[in-house]
Parts: sequence; structure tokens; C-alpha cells
Amino acid sequence: MRVLVVKTSSLGDLIHTFPALTDARRALPEIEFHWLVEEAFTDVPAWHPAVTRVLPIALRRWRRNWRKAWRSGQLGAFRRDLQRDSYDLVIDAQGLLKSALPARWARGPRAGYDRHSIREPLASLFYDRRHAVPRKLHAVERLRRLFASALGYPLPATEPDFGLADASVRRNRQLIFLHGTTWPSKHWPLSWWVGLTRMAGAQGFGVGLPWHEPEERLRGEKIIAQAEHGELLPRMGLSEMKSCLGQAAGVVGVDTGLAHLAAALGTPAVTLYGATEPGLTGAVGRRQCNLSVDFDCAPCMQRNCAYPGKSLVAPACYETLPPDQVWTALQQQMAAS
Repeated sequence: MRVLVVKTSSLGDLIHTFPALTDARRALPEIEFHWLVEEAFTDVPAWHPAVTRVLPIALRRWRRNWRKAWRSGQLGAFRRDLQRDSYDLVIDAQGLLKSALPARWARGPRAGYDRHSIREPLASLFYDRRHAVPRKLHAVERLRRLFASALGYPLPATEPDFGLADASVRRNRQLIFLHGTTWPSKHWPLSWWVGLTRMAGAQGFGVGLPWHEPEERLRGEKIIAQAEHGELLPRMGLSEMKSCLGQAAGVVGVDTGLAHLAAALGTPAVTLYGATEPGLTGAVGRRQCNLSVDFDCAPCMQRNCAYPGKSLVAPACYETLPPDQVWTALQQQMAAS
């Protein structure tokens, strides 16, 4: 049985889909998955052993100039590549119009959430088979239910298995601090990172600070300079970061895709939530701890903090999530491993 999964982005959303693939492979051992994904994330689906082909799509690049993409032949070439194989089922695991349209182009019956279960109800019109899944469940659970219903096997009662943990990996004495994220309101304060880095150093742990964008490199350099401890890691691709996180003694991160990856790898990890909350899309893993702030206006779900009062740090809500609390939580996760 060959199934096409349409889940184009982002990193955390892709990781959340892995347990559904693990369930399906256990229930249907002969199943083979192909995966349609945004070109920046082509490394990711191949990490799961049930995925045999990855098809890139350039939606983020094409939407800047659809006419150029059409005239250059890129859209036509993509469609021909997509239709090279036929599928027993096409599952739109994204549930958006941007994913429903390429799913429609694929050769095979299409399945997805019904209009009551989906973020963009119009997308459900593109499906041949529609499945009801409660919206107030965590994304991992919703996807497990969607795949079980679409492929016709009983929903497992087991804990989510991302298919990534490797018991043979030997962990080092380095902690990885994932300090970069897109929203300003999700950034843990620089002074808190400095304090946490000092605590780690006092306990004999190295601290690695990854970066991708120049501002992340600058923040990492400031943390190291002020803490007088730590190492700025080289700029890495996603597969290199996966290896780095998998070997780390522990990870602390803000609400970002790499934090989801660390949790899925089974690395002892703590993820910090201020403007956002972990209820429906938080990091999931056996050695994972999600810490949320305790603040009147949190979670605000706003890109920028608009708190008008005085505070010791910014964003203000992180006053209630200081370094000593985070360090204690990380120590507990590492001890449990």
C-alpha cells in the first residue's frame, strides 16, 4: 500500500506527524509513505523509517511571484513529478487550502479532516473522504486519529512513538540552549539565558548555542560573553542539528521547531512558554517538560509583548519563569533518564 502524506511545514508540525506514521507501519507492515513537503524541510520526512520518497514543493518561494513560477515551467515540472506515482490514498495532514490544492493534483483518492475538524473548512471540499477528529486535542493525537480513521486500523492506546529515538547513542556532557525563535514575545530574556548558562557551567556542563540567522549568532555571542561560559556552535543544517540534539545531555528551548525535535529524539528537555501555551501544540516526549509562565495576560498569543506595566525583564511574563526554576526542571529530566 502506497500513501502520500501532504504536510508542507513547519518543523514542529512535521515532527508531530511522525507518531501517526509509526502507528500505521505497525498496523500495516507493508505500507509505504511518500511525503510532500516544503523544499526547506526535505531532510525531515526522510528521518522516519516508513518514508521512502520525499517530494519537495516551493510554495514559500512561488507565492512571491506565481506568474514567474508558471512561465518558467516550475509549476508544470512539479505537477509532473507529483503525478509520477499513483497512490492508494493521499492524506492531507495539514488541513489548509495551500495543502489541499497539491493534494488534489496527486493521483489517488484524497482524505482529510471534515469541515468541523479543520482550520480552513473550504479545504475539506477537496477531499473524497472526510474524517471527524475533535479540535480540542493535541496535534499529535489529532494526527494519530486521522491516520487511523483514514487507513482503517484501531487507534493504538500506546504513547506516541516518533520513530527517532536511538538507544545506542552515547550522550555527551554538553547542554544545548535553543535561544532563537521567530516571535519577539517568545524570546526568553537574555539575562535569564546568561544566568542559566552560569548554572550549567558551575555543575560541569558545557553549553552549546546554535544559530541560523545573524541576530541569533549575535545573541549567542552576548550570552557567552556575559556568562563567561559556553560555545557558539557552527551554523548547521537540520540533519546536523538532529545529530547534535540527539547526543546532548539536555536541551532547554523556547517555543520553536527544534525544541519539538529534541523532545521527539528522547533527549531530556525543557521547553519554555510565555506568549504561547503548550496545550494543543506543545512539545511531546518521554523526557520532556513544558514550563509555562504564570502571568495575568499570558498566553496572549501576540507576536509582540504589549504589557504596559513595569517588569524586571522583557517580555514581562517571563518574570515568573526564572533560571533557577528552569535549571531545576532540566535536572529532574536528566535524572529521570
